[in-house]
Amino acid sequence: MPEVTVNWYIALAALLFIIGTMGVLVRRNALIIYMSIELMLNAANLAFVALARHLGDLDGQIFVFFVMTVAAAEVAVGLALIVTIFRTKASINIDTINTMKG
Repeated sequence: MPEVTVNWYIALAALLFIIGTMGVLVRRNALIIYMSIELMLNAANLAFVALARHLGDLDGQIFVFFVMTVAAAEVAVGLALIVTIFRTKASINIDTINTMKG
């Protein structure tokens, strides 16, 4: 059985990042866009961890810890904004929310 090298992890991270980018660019639902951004963050985290493991250095894993902390704060604020917009506009479609007027 062949060994899984760092190239496989980087390729998987790139594929996940591309899927997340396409989700942000193509979809019009705010929740789907939000999940796509989280997918892009996790792809970057996978690349950091794979390269940290390959280089034998803990700096990449420490950076992932901080990225996950910021992502957790983003989840709290982002979902609160999405819920508030849904309550006022009754839709989370990006095309229908073109202004921030009340």
